[in-house]
Amino acid sequence: MILEATIKKNDKLANQLIWVFSFVVFTAVVLLSKFKLTVNLGFNVHFFATLNAFINASTAGLLVAALLVVKMSKNYFLHKRIMITCLILSIVFLISYIAHHLLAGEAKFGDSNHDGILSEMEKQQVGEWRTFYYIILSTHIFLATIILPFILFTAYRGLTGEYAKHKKLARITWPLWFYVALTGPVVYCMISPYYH
Repeated sequence: MILEATIKKNDKLANQLIWVFSFVVFTAVVLLSKFKLTVNLGFNVHFFATLNAFINASTAGLLVAALLVVKMSKNYFLHKRIMITCLILSIVFLISYIAHHLLAGEAKFGDSNHDGILSEMEKQQVGEWRTFYYIILSTHIFLATIILPFILFTAYRGLTGEYAKHKKLARITWPLWFYVALTGPVVYCMISPYYH
């Protein structure tokens, strides 16, 4: 059974809110990545990076579950609940991501002595893994940058009961979101040895 609309359709307001929210989030992430706070929280601030990897991995698993329940059993109610959980996890991720970058600063892949400078010897030690890391990282960052409005418009179409438009958008959104969620933990596993 197809679900009834959860929210009233108002495309003009939705467009404004989605684009403004996406712009604010993008701007906040870009600007805040240029700052580092020196605050002693009493625990290792890389906890936030670990949390981010866990949230990304959980989101990837939930995205697969949401796809399966809607495709195989047509359980639209469960699909909706899983997708709302993914949206909530994304909000928690965003807060944790900003906290990590504000508190931990940048880590460089291959910087084994944690001095913030990547020497030729350190580059040679990681070899081709460095290229692989930067390919995964750059595609992850690029898609993470553009995915938010796709996610919000897809959710909006689902919540307003416009299921044909929701499905059409989801064909683009789902693989992009899944890739971002899946590569997040890969990036974490590769960079975490170089946290200091």
